[in-house]
Amino acid sequence: MNKQKRQIIFDRLAEAIPNPETELQYSSSFELLIAVVLSAQATDKGVNKATAKLFPVANTPEKILALGESGLKEYIKTIGLFNTKGANIIKLCQRLLDKHNGEVPQSREELEALAGVGRKTANVILNTAFGQPTIAVDTHIFRVSNRTGIAKGKNVLLVETNLEKWVPKQHKIDAHHLLILHGRYTCIARKPRCQSCVIEDLCEFKEKTED
Repeated sequence: MNKQKRQIIFDRLAEAIPNPETELQYSSSFELLIAVVLSAQATDKGVNKATAKLFPVANTPEKILALGESGLKEYIKTIGLFNTKGANIIKLCQRLLDKHNGEVPQSREELEALAGVGRKTANVILNTAFGQPTIAVDTHIFRVSNRTGIAKGKNVLLVETNLEKWVPKQHKIDAHHLLILHGRYTCIARKPRCQSCVIEDLCEFKEKTED
């Protein structure tokens, strides 16, 4: 796929999705961080349901630590892997207080030093909370990038590297959410909705669906 085709693809996606943003509900960088940690192998809908009850009670590192691990788990027990996530969130909150005055750090290195935060989560925070042009490759982005030919790669890191190299500059901030939302609602896993896709004529997927 050439540069011109990628430009048109992202132009069209940006036009079709004028306000690309996360579907996780949050009102601070800390709330976003907790929501993203909880969202690993879970749906945004499921996370939002849990945080709608958690955040009014505890939405700072101090308040979550005051709940304690068992108290926190009561709020997140509907989410997959809640035991591990609960333990990690407690450690994460303690480190934020010990190292960052309770604030969410704005560097990848410092974010990845937090319990339960890997490269993907760090990229989401850097992009969504702090407006940095990072792209967190989740299952949707991995699928869309490979299927369309925008940025092929055998693994997540390769796809991320290729996207950083090839996404047009003016779309770098929004590319993460444009691709996720396109993958979630149009370029879905089992039977992509090719007939209603705004980039169908540019996409290099050979097995396009007819209806």
